[in-house]
Amino acid sequence: MMTKDLQEQILKLKKEKDACIFAHSYQSPDILEIADLTGDSFALSVKAKAYACKTVILCGVRFMAETLKMLCPEKTVVLPVADATCPMAEQIAPERVLAFKKEHPEFAVVAYINTSTELKAVCDVCVTSSSALQIVEKLPQKDILFIPDKNLGSFVKAKLPQKNIVLWEGFCPVHNAVTLEEVLAAKAAHPSAKLLMHPELSADAVRFADVVGSTADILRYAMTHEEDCIIGTEKSIADYLSLVRPEHRYYPLSKKLMCPDMRITNLSDVYHALNGSGGLEIELDEALCRQAKRPIDEMIRLGS
Repeated sequence: MMTKDLQEQILKLKKEKDACIFAHSYQSPDILEIADLTGDSFALSVKAKAYACKTVILCGVRFMAETLKMLCPEKTVVLPVADATCPMAEQIAPERVLAFKKEHPEFAVVAYINTSTELKAVCDVCVTSSSALQIVEKLPQKDILFIPDKNLGSFVKAKLPQKNIVLWEGFCPVHNAVTLEEVLAAKAAHPSAKLLMHPELSADAVRFADVVGSTADILRYAMTHEEDCIIGTEKSIADYLSLVRPEHRYYPLSKKLMCPDMRITNLSDVYHALNGSGGLEIELDEALCRQAKRPIDEMIRLGS
């Protein structure tokens, strides 16, 4: 079936099933075109409740679908591909955090939203890459354990020297793989281009950026400025920008910046998730859901 035909079938099914499609910005353009809501994790989290649909098809990875289920327990939330996970979300064991909290009760535990439901349940507040600085600065505690992403944590730590931020060895395997040499080579190849970088990249790499920000921040800058840009996050963002602004140049920072989990979902998966022949319906234990929702609610409160 041709892409347009499949998109039309999906749009028809959406109406029949009283469903909405939410898609992370890293999804392919053909999925973004039919989505009711697109954006980074923060946008998907905060805006979810504004939609009255009975079912949400979440095109992204599992922690995002679980977060939506926590915020909208009355909705049916379906992840089109059960294997779409985030390696970083599983890097820190909840038991390790509980042991740290017992030894250091004065610390606030801040969890990047790219974490499992079980880990969120033992943390104090969640953050996204777009809200981390604002939220950590607002916390009354000076002592902060920031998990799991050491790179985003390093960025926050450098910006907030008044805080005592402890980092653990977690990271996004895709962003963390980009080397300083690749950054310098990209700048040398495109000297007039602005370098836009996600804080999940290593601290060594990020110090050469012209702009550091979330996926939404990167898109916002690129869409509102006339300069050519080197895009230092998932390659799909450079592809999308090149599609919607063909008169400008958008260069991927590295060929490594391709997330296999974000790219695993295709239009056919969305179609099958809608008609009930595929996908994973997200179901969470009620008590665990209540515990994990607490730091998300706190993220929304402090990030507003």
